[in-house]
Amino acid sequence: MAKERTLVLCVDRDDDLGFKARIDGPIVGREACLHAATSLALTDPEDSDINAIFETIRLYDDLVKRGEEVAVAVLCGNHMNMLEGDRRIAADIDTILTATGSTSCILVTDGAEDEYVLPIIQSRVPVSSVRRVVVNQMPNLEGTYYILKRLLDDPKVSKIVLVPVGLAMLLYALGYLLGYPEGATIVVVGVIGTYLLFKGVGIDEVFGYLVTSLKSSLHGGRFTFVSYIAAILLGIVGLVLGLISLLEYYTSFGIFFQILAFIYGAIIWFTAAGLVASVGKIIDVFLNEREAIQRVVALPFFVLAIGAIAYGASIYILSISDIPGFPITSADGVKYIIFATIGGLFCAFFGVYLQSLLGRWVDEREPVPLKRGA
Repeated sequence: MAKERTLVLCVDRDDDLGFKARIDGPIVGREACLHAATSLALTDPEDSDINAIFETIRLYDDLVKRGEEVAVAVLCGNHMNMLEGDRRIAADIDTILTATGSTSCILVTDGAEDEYVLPIIQSRVPVSSVRRVVVNQMPNLEGTYYILKRLLDDPKVSKIVLVPVGLAMLLYALGYLLGYPEGATIVVVGVIGTYLLFKGVGIDEVFGYLVTSLKSSLHGGRFTFVSYIAAILLGIVGLVLGLISLLEYYTSFGIFFQILAFIYGAIIWFTAAGLVASVGKIIDVFLNEREAIQRVVALPFFVLAIGAIAYGASIYILSISDIPGFPITSADGVKYIIFATIGGLFCAFFGVYLQSLLGRWVDEREPVPLKRGA
């Protein structure tokens, strides 16, 4: 019967080893882990991951002295993209378990953030213990200030904190310059609320994945790189025009009408951005993966349908709400929503029909496997 082996594992989820010390993970073996901890300590002596790695090595040595079969390793994630980092950890833990033949694991972390990967590890190997390494600090005002300063110097933290605050202040100043201080307050609150919603739901990780896809398109010479860049620029234009529309048709009727005023100014550009991105995707699939064309051919029709219906609905509701200065009358607003809804539904139906038609065409082109005779 094979003897059980324990893996003493440290997780550097934000990849300080790679970002600061330029050491690629995963790191396996006592000497390699000791070298990684020393290199990180020489680069940034205040990083808490140093203590976690040294605790991992100390725990490994204690178990070796007891005569147990033990392996030691450090996993690294991604400093700027947690989604990609967790995927990397999931792939690396499989490699380490295969290489070391470990049957159980002791996880060592330096805080709650690294413990987020615990379900990933538990799905692959039983975790018999979790050790959290806490470094004692002097709880005085100077120490608190210094810790905050260090956090804000970290690009990952500054991107999360400073960018939304700076954007909110910029929009507030822009609103005052345009002579709409009340609208500026609404815009700032809306931007901060949208940011918090994105962070809470995890949409920011989706955007991180889109950035990764954009890089892959560039490196692979795909047409989608150009179409995505064009879509981003069109989206920025739509955002600016939507904010201008919000300030121009600002009303105290409620947040619902303010959102509709934003949609009225932005939806055409957002729809154009979606069309450009989806057409670029279709061109790439047609050139490189023609058998998968039926999965993406309906995208521009759905984008156009949603944009048309949203545009017609925003015009109709604003036209019947007596918004000051709104150029479309209620009678014309009825025509807009009727024609926009009919046109949107027709676009969606045509997209579904074309997808089904191409699906049958692809099925007919697939070769039928020959049956062997008895």
